[in-house]
Amino acid sequence: MAGSKDRADQLRLGFLTAIETRERAFTGGLLVTDRCGRPLEFQCTTPVKPNRTQELLYGPTLVPFILGELLGRTLVEKISVKPTLLFTAREEMLALRPLIPVPLLLLSESGSQAESARPVVKIGTQEFRLHPEFAGDQQAVSDIAGMISAGADMREPLERVTEALRETMDSVSASKPRVA
Repeated sequence: MAGSKDRADQLRLGFLTAIETRERAFTGGLLVTDRCGRPLEFQCTTPVKPNRTQELLYGPTLVPFILGELLGRTLVEKISVKPTLLFTAREEMLALRPLIPVPLLLLSESGSQAESARPVVKIGTQEFRLHPEFAGDQQAVSDIAGMISAGADMREPLERVTEALRETMDSVSASKPRVA
C-alpha cells in the first residue's frame, strides 16, 4: 500500500486554458496542482495576436494552431513541475496532444455530437473526452483516476486559471500583444 500512496502523492494535475483578449489576441495559462488541487506552479504566455495574412492562410486551423501548438506547447515545455495529466475545457487545445507525452483530457459538454465518437473517462464529478488519435490514453487515465477523489470538481481549477489570466491581462492591458 505504501507504493500506491507514494504514487498518489506524486500525482500532478495540469489545468490548461486560454482566453481571447479585447484586442483579439490569445493568452494561455497552465496551473499544475497536487492531487488535492493545491497549486504547485502557474505559468502564462504573453498575448499572441494573429495578423490578417495568418487568418487568411490558416483559416479554421488558426485557433487550434495558436492555442495548441504555440501557447499550449510553450507552457508545457516551460513549466518545471511536469503534470501527469492535463485537463482543458478548450477543444482547440487538443491540437497539443500529439506534441506531448501525457494524456490531454477535454471537459465534456453534454449533448455535443462532435464529441460522441471520442473515448470518455470520468474523473471526479465530470466526464472528459480524449484526443481521437490517442484512444490508448483511456487506460492510463483510468489507472490514475482512482487516485483522485470521486467528488473532485475538475472544472474549478480550470476556472481559477481563466480568472488568473483575466487578472493578469487586466494588469498588463496597456502592453501590445506580440504578432504570431
